[in-house]
Amino acid sequence: MDMMKIVLPVKSDVVFRLFFADERNIEFLTLFLKAVLRLSEDEYEEIEILDPHLLREFDGDKMGIVDVKLRTKSKKTVHIEIQLEVNPEFKDRIIYYDAKLITEQIKSGDNFGDIKKVVSIIITDETLIKESLYYHHRFTFYDCETDVELSDLIEIHTLELNKLPDNEEDTDLYYWGRFIAADTEEELDVIAKRSPQFRKAVVKLKELSADEKARDLYERREKARRDIVSHINYAKKERSVDIARNAKEMGMTIETIMKLTGLSQEEIKALT
Repeated sequence: MDMMKIVLPVKSDVVFRLFFADERNIEFLTLFLKAVLRLSEDEYEEIEILDPHLLREFDGDKMGIVDVKLRTKSKKTVHIEIQLEVNPEFKDRIIYYDAKLITEQIKSGDNFGDIKKVVSIIITDETLIKESLYYHHRFTFYDCETDVELSDLIEIHTLELNKLPDNEEDTDLYYWGRFIAADTEEELDVIAKRSPQFRKAVVKLKELSADEKARDLYERREKARRDIVSHINYAKKERSVDIARNAKEMGMTIETIMKLTGLSQEEIKALT
């Protein structure tokens, strides 16, 4: 297969950072932020890309942080994270991380009025907000009973790629979602027709996809991710086997053990 035709997926955290955290692509980062956030126009005049513990070269990599962290003109902090798989603790971790970004701004004797706003943009490929079918949400400190916002000092945006509708929406946010979610060159070519800016973004992504080092980083990242998933699945299987063995010794029926562990009838019968 022609390597030039293989497009790296932006929804991979490492590719997302390689694309959006590159100073040469600050135009696309700015356009993406404008599509998601409600900040005043002048906030985007000076965007400083910060180092959230940059990409490791993957020799002995421990799945290091590869999200995007930046400051706007008035020193607001914006944190963008790709999390394709959602676990039950994920929402709590988002709040903890944002609270940490707030508290680390204050030292003894500082004025609370000097605290700068912290914004998180969380991009997932699985459902995070089960109570809604819409793909984008903005959360702040808010009284849902009286429709009053207490504070937007911490602001959390969610972008759930799996909820993007098939019918096209005439918004840049929709198309940036499609750009991040795209798996094929054909999908990207459709997105490129949206505007000259999207056309430029697609060209830049294709150039990145043809870069040997970028492809190597992506492939190493994917291997590391697959290895971790494999280890987790192996540990779960071992746990199920232990439970099944104990249940069998207790005299439970095979049908009950199958429901309890998810193991097959053959696997349970083979246990000694």
